[in-house]
Amino acid sequence: MRKWLPLGFLIVAASVTVRAHHSFAAFYNEDQSVSVQGTIVELAYKNPHAWVHFDARDNDGKVQRIGAEWANPGRLAQQGILQDTLKPGDHVIITGSPSRNPSELKMHLKGIVRVSDGWKWAGRDRR
Repeated sequence: MRKWLPLGFLIVAASVTVRAHHSFAAFYNEDQSVSVQGTIVELAYKNPHAWVHFDARDNDGKVQRIGAEWANPGRLAQQGILQDTLKPGDHVIITGSPSRNPSELKMHLKGIVRVSDGWKWAGRDRR
């Protein structure tokens, strides 16, 4: 019985790790792309994924708060993107995949441009 305990622990640990990560395709229409201009409210630089929260006007001119789910902060840091790279008030254009649920104002961030200086991030391995 004791020799099976470590194996049981490994199986449980592996299942928790696999279950904790999700496919973006489960939540976003990855085959679609939208670009939205707005003003950053917050960069939530937290695990498991960073989020950019920004205000943008809808087709009627009403301001909407949108959340853009980004990459893991560790991966972003490896690419030189830190917690203070984007600040509240920065005007940005964010490109990404829209939510599968149209009532959720969120997207999977694929690219971002800061309008004031042209800084951009255009994907996982590019700056």
